[in-house]
Amino acid sequence: MDWGFDLWDQQDVIERHTQCGLEQLERYVKFVKERAEIEQNYAKQLRNLSKKYSRRGIKEDHEMKLTNQQAFQEVLNELNDYAAQREQLSEIMTVTICVDLTKNIHELRQERKNYFLEIKKCQQNLEGTLKQLDLTKKRFEKEWREAEKAIQQTERIQQEPNITKADVDKAKQQENSRTHVAEACKKDYAVQHQKYNNEQNNFYRSEIPSLLKNLQNMEERRIRMLADGYMQFSETEKNLLPNIIKCLDAISTAGRNINEKQDTAALIDQYKSGAAPPADVEFEDYSQSLKTTGNENTPQLHKARIKLLFHKKSKITSPDKNMPPSVEDFTHLPLDQRKKRLQDKIDNINRELQKEMEQSEAMNKMKGVYEQNSKLGDPSSLEPQITQTIQNIAGLKEKLRKYQAQLNEAGGVSGSHNNSSSSSMSPSDENIYEFGFDEDFVDVPIGQCKALYNYDGDNEGAVCIRKDEQLTLMVEDQGDGWVRVQRANGDTGYVPASYIQTI
Repeated sequence: MDWGFDLWDQQDVIERHTQCGLEQLERYVKFVKERAEIEQNYAKQLRNLSKKYSRRGIKEDHEMKLTNQQAFQEVLNELNDYAAQREQLSEIMTVTICVDLTKNIHELRQERKNYFLEIKKCQQNLEGTLKQLDLTKKRFEKEWREAEKAIQQTERIQQEPNITKADVDKAKQQENSRTHVAEACKKDYAVQHQKYNNEQNNFYRSEIPSLLKNLQNMEERRIRMLADGYMQFSETEKNLLPNIIKCLDAISTAGRNINEKQDTAALIDQYKSGAAPPADVEFEDYSQSLKTTGNENTPQLHKARIKLLFHKKSKITSPDKNMPPSVEDFTHLPLDQRKKRLQDKIDNINRELQKEMEQSEAMNKMKGVYEQNSKLGDPSSLEPQITQTIQNIAGLKEKLRKYQAQLNEAGGVSGSHNNSSSSSMSPSDENIYEFGFDEDFVDVPIGQCKALYNYDGDNEGAVCIRKDEQLTLMVEDQGDGWVRVQRANGDTGYVPASYIQTI
C-alpha cells in the first residue's frame, strides 16, 4: 500500500490527516506534562505529611528509644524516600518523553511543511505549462482560421471574370503567408502539447508519488514516536518500582522490628524509683483506751503516701524557668534514675570531646605542614576552623564540669569518665576541670600581652577582647589552646591562645 499511487488524488485528505497526527503527538506531550505535575505535587504532599507527623515531644521521650516510636520515624523517613522516587519519576517523564517529543514535533512539522511546499511548487509548474499550452493552442486556432479565410479569398478572386492576374497573385501570396504562419503555430502547439503531457506524466507518476511516499514515511515515524512514548511512559515507572518496593519493604521491616516487651520494659527502666510500696495499715482498736502516739499518725501517713503516689508530676514537662536551658540536672527524676542520666550525659560529652580534640590535633598538624610547604595550602585558611574547634572544646569542658558537679551532688561517681578521659587527656586538662572555671580561684598575674584579633567571648567562662587591647596574662596555655586574661576594667576570662601576643 502506497500513498503515492493509491492516494495520488487525495492530497487534501493526506494534508488533514498528517496535521491531525501532529496534533495527537502534541496532545500526548501535554498529557505527560500534566502527569508529571501530578507526580510532583504528590511527592510534595508526601513530604509535607512526613514533616507534619515527624515526632516532636519532650527530650525524655526521645531518649527512651521506644521501638514503636522509632519504627514510626523510620516509616516517615521511608515515606520521604518514596516521595523522592515520585519526584524522580516526574523528572524522567519530563526529560525523556516531553523534551524529546517536543523536539521531534518541531522537526516533523517543518518536514511536513517542506513536502507540501514541494507539491505546491510542482503543481504550479504543471499549471504554468498548461497555460502555455492553451496560449499556443489559441494562437494556432486563430492563425489557422486566418489561413482558411485567405484560401477562401483566393478561390473567390479566381472565379471572378474581370479579375486581373496581379490581383490573383496578390491573393495567393497572402494565402501562402497565412498558411505558413498557421503551420508554424501548429508546430509550436505540438511541441507545447508534448511538453505538457511529459510534465503531467512526471507529476502524477514520479513527483507526486515520491512526495506522498515521503509523507507516508513521515507519518509512520510519527506513529512510532507516539508508540515509543507510550512504552516509555510505562517503562519509566517500572524501572523505579524496585526502589519503591524497597521503601515499602523497609516500612514492613520497621513494623517487624517493633518489640512490645522492650518498650514496656523501657518505661520501667526510665521511671523506676526503687522505693518500696507502703506498709500495711495497722488496725486501730478504738475499744481500747490506750493508743500509742505512733498509731495515731499512721492513717495520716498512709493517706499522704497514697496522695503522693497518684499525684501528677507537672515538673516533668514544666522545668524551672530559672534553670539555664543548656544544662539539665534531672532533679525531677528519682535518685537512681538521675545518677544514670547524668552518667550517660557525661559519657556522651566525653566522646564528643575526644572527637573535637582529635580534630584539633589533626588541624594543627595540617597547619604545620602548610607552614613548611606553602604550595600545599595557606595556613591562615585553617585559623577559623581551629578557632571554632577550640571554642567547641571549651564549651564541652564547661558542660562536663557542670554535669560532674551535679553527679557528685547526687552521690554518684563518674567512673566511665575517669576511665575514658585518663587515656586521652593530659594532666593539664584535668586541672582545668578542677580549677579552670572555679569562681573562687585567685588568679596571679604572670605577664602582659596584647590582643591580635577581636574576640566576642560567647562561651561561658570566656571574656570579650578587642584588637590591640593591652591585657594582663593570668594563666598560660595548659595545652588546650586557651589562656586566662584580665582586662583593664577588671573582667577576667578565657580567650584563644592564638588571639594574643605576649609582650
